[in-house]
Amino acid sequence: MLVDGRPDDIQALFALLVAAVVAWLLVPLTERIARQIGAIDVPKERSLHVTPTPKLGGLAILAGVLVSGVLWLQGGDQTVAILAGATVIAGFGVLDDVYDLHAAPKLAGQIFAAIIPVQAGVKAGAFTLPFVGRLEPGSINLFDAPIVGEVDVAFVLTVIGIVAVVNVINFIDGMDGLAAGVCVISGLTLSVIALSLDRPGAGVLAALTAGAALGFLRHGFPPASSFMGDTGSNLLGFLLACVAIQGALKTNAVVALFFPLVVLAIPILDSSFVIAKRLKYRQPIYQADSWHFHHRMAAIGFSQRRTLAYLYGWALVLAGLALALRFVPYSDDHGNFDPAWTVVILACGIAALAASVYLVIVLEILKLRRFRVRRLGAEGVVLPAEEVDRGVVRELETGSFPPVDPDTGELAIEDR
Repeated sequence: MLVDGRPDDIQALFALLVAAVVAWLLVPLTERIARQIGAIDVPKERSLHVTPTPKLGGLAILAGVLVSGVLWLQGGDQTVAILAGATVIAGFGVLDDVYDLHAAPKLAGQIFAAIIPVQAGVKAGAFTLPFVGRLEPGSINLFDAPIVGEVDVAFVLTVIGIVAVVNVINFIDGMDGLAAGVCVISGLTLSVIALSLDRPGAGVLAALTAGAALGFLRHGFPPASSFMGDTGSNLLGFLLACVAIQGALKTNAVVALFFPLVVLAIPILDSSFVIAKRLKYRQPIYQADSWHFHHRMAAIGFSQRRTLAYLYGWALVLAGLALALRFVPYSDDHGNFDPAWTVVILACGIAALAASVYLVIVLEILKLRRFRVRRLGAEGVVLPAEEVDRGVVRELETGSFPPVDPDTGELAIEDR
């Protein structure tokens, strides 16, 4: 039950702490369970870890969420539905971590879990767009067929949105501490935004989500003793999606739609990039590969911790932009902009764009080009610049380049 008389931000803080402590304490237990039932991630060709690692840490995250949720979330149908959906999606994650499910049953489990809170009213029935106004998706009758009946567009779009966020978080869970750390930053940011928009339930939910991820991160930071597995990544994506719906999309804030898009920009961009590559090369979009940002950084010689530092920094810059959009009074929400504060927002936007350009383009292409030129020079090989550029682009597109040491330009040994 929600504790009456306490400010919402204090309740959110307590929820974060409780979830963090519970998750932190229970990860060792989940490691023992994983070893007993064989839920072990054995290193593969595309893996960035080198030792077999238990992968049921997501159960500790679930425990932190449930305990903290029972203590600090306001009771009601939507809260019960969110926690029930969280349990269901974590359950399907356990099955996947143990039995390595095919993509179809995994997707079916995600959809089923998403329907639970949406059916209880956790859906974006209306949202506001800048210069457009308030939009309220209604119902449509498919093909004018009475047998089919009306379809609730908001219901369908919300289920799709939840499943999409679940998968973008799952996609970035390929390096020790990456998904958990990004979810800590995203959860904290969305909590602050939700509380400021007078959405205490969403604010507390976001805080306990961040707390549970933080508690796991104590064991999941490289070199990790435990992986959260699909149990954890699906759960965190599900909770962040519910937070975004309750804490931002269901408000009258003009930039509400941009809050979750900016906060979750890294997993969204990473997933979009990888899916585009898979479609380009006619591969199934669910097929694992080495085209993710963290794989590319490892391939040009970054250790896991250095990669995390860059991606955490990027996430913090984007979080700062989201908070600036919420708190900087650059507009009166009626199309009138304050010149001085608009400059501040533009500066924040430019900083976020610069960080994105640096990491996506400069870091991956220009740095790799310098490594390749240095290596060719050491071997006494001289190639035209155009040919080097074509080779670098080909390597980046196919993910075929070998790791190199960032200092020597030679093949690198993973720095754990």
